Amino acid sequence: MSRRRTLSTKKKLVLLVSAAAVAGGGAFAFAATSNASSVQNAATSTVCQGLATAFGNNETFIADQRANPDAQSEARIANREAVLAQIKVQQEASGCEVGESAQDSQPVTPPAASTPPAASAPAESAPAEDTGADAGAGAATGEQVCNGSTVTLSGEAGAPAASSNQFPAGTLLKVTNLDNNKSTTVEVTATSGSCALLNNAAFELVREPGKFLIRNALIEKVG
Repeated sequence: MSRRRTLSTKKKLVLLVSAAAVAGGGAFAFAATSNASSVQNAATSTVCQGLATAFGNNETFIADQRANPDAQSEARIANREAVLAQIKVQQEASGCEVGESAQDSQPVTPPAASTPPAASAPAESAPAEDTGADAGAGAATGEQVCNGSTVTLSGEAGAPAASSNQFPAGTLLKVTNLDNNKSTTVEVTATSGSCALLNNAAFELVREPGKFLIRNALIEKVG
């Protein structure tokens, strides 16, 4: 008669613990991979939304120029169409839907109705770092305008500048990114489809790495 081998109670416990450790390790690895994927997806969504807003703002500008043309409209439209082409390249490189467009639909308060920053505003409790080229103008504070507006980039090259649908060329606007406390003062040099649209150089001075949209912005008219 053959003897049936049996495992001792001690060996059974060792096997059970080993199996549990393997299963637990797999669950941990899956959870870590899932969290990393969620963070990456959120970052991509923010980039895509910023690019879509920039695309929509430029489309609005082109439409306005075609509806109300002047002697310079053709040149402006050609410039903005080149900007749209560049944004499409950025959208493709970032894994976004190419040609996706979104308008800056945040409410805009007219300058006369805007209210000054509250005493507890971050810009007062911790003075913003002025990263603009004109430190004298950038250090000044002015009347808060465009309350509630987000800020994005136009995709245009050149020295730091801004465009606006509310303020004429020559107006100085100070834009502060309250999420990183950086600010810059730039001159309005053209019209656009939003209250304050920064070109690439100006946006680079106040942006957060990897982001193409400033949600928490303080915009002031200086002088």
